[in-house]
Amino acid sequence: MESTTLPHSPGSRISQYVALTKPRVTQLAVFCAVIGMFLAVPGMVPLRVLIGGTIGIWLTSGAAFAINCLVEQKVDAKMRRTSWRPSARGEISSKQILLFSAVIGGIGMWTLYTFTNALTMWLTVGTFIGYAIIYTLLLKPATPQNIVIGGASGAMPPALGWAAVTGHVPGDAWILVLIIFVWTPPHFWSLALYRRKDYENAGLPMLPNTHGEAYTRLHILLYTVILFVVTLMPFISGMSGVLYLTAAVLLGVVFLAYAWKIYREYSDMLARKTFRYSIVYLSLLFAALLVDHYVHALLGV
Repeated sequence: MESTTLPHSPGSRISQYVALTKPRVTQLAVFCAVIGMFLAVPGMVPLRVLIGGTIGIWLTSGAAFAINCLVEQKVDAKMRRTSWRPSARGEISSKQILLFSAVIGGIGMWTLYTFTNALTMWLTVGTFIGYAIIYTLLLKPATPQNIVIGGASGAMPPALGWAAVTGHVPGDAWILVLIIFVWTPPHFWSLALYRRKDYENAGLPMLPNTHGEAYTRLHILLYTVILFVVTLMPFISGMSGVLYLTAAVLLGVVFLAYAWKIYREYSDMLARKTFRYSIVYLSLLFAALLVDHYVHALLGV
């Protein structure tokens, strides 16, 4: 049914626009960006930069996700996981989505330029283009490696946060980017496994549909092993200490156990649990980095 025939209360209309920004995904991205801000300095992040950077990255990320919803309206309508989205249901028109994305994206870029620096704004613009255009329009419908190649844009938040505070992006920031980049495939392929019928119906070339479940399960395991190694890099580089190292090893062992079980004795329920754990894993890993950072600052080491 067309949205023009349905009355909307202000609250329901607002919630529809908020849904276009994929709030849960945006929150995780902003969280990683804020961690990047705090890791960039030994003390506290200037309040102006913290608030302006957070709002700017949040709005620009939301704009990119809105464009994703706009481009994938027909695809989302065919998938059980996404058919509820207001874009897929036709409750918000394409012009409205485009205008909404332009407005919040423009405000986000202005906020970053005004309250942080030009580098952060341009890096965020590049991330927007990488996700909304290169990944959504070009890679996702064309190759089963879409999530690997396109994961580069999704991995950028820590670099954006770091740049917002210091005006540059050193090696330590790129280590954080690398962690998210390597985390993305096992995270997303776990979802793709138990949602493979959705992707088949939508005609998207996701790895379980193009190369089979066994191949995907093996690659989840391999990427999780690589991830375990990569998460040791903050300790090796001197960015973090033993507290983070302990958390990274413990969290990584659990992730490896999930990946091994998926490889050896697959079930949709196990893939669902792995996907959910992967989100908790990344949140706790970055939280451990933050705690370790300030423990070191307090101890003066």
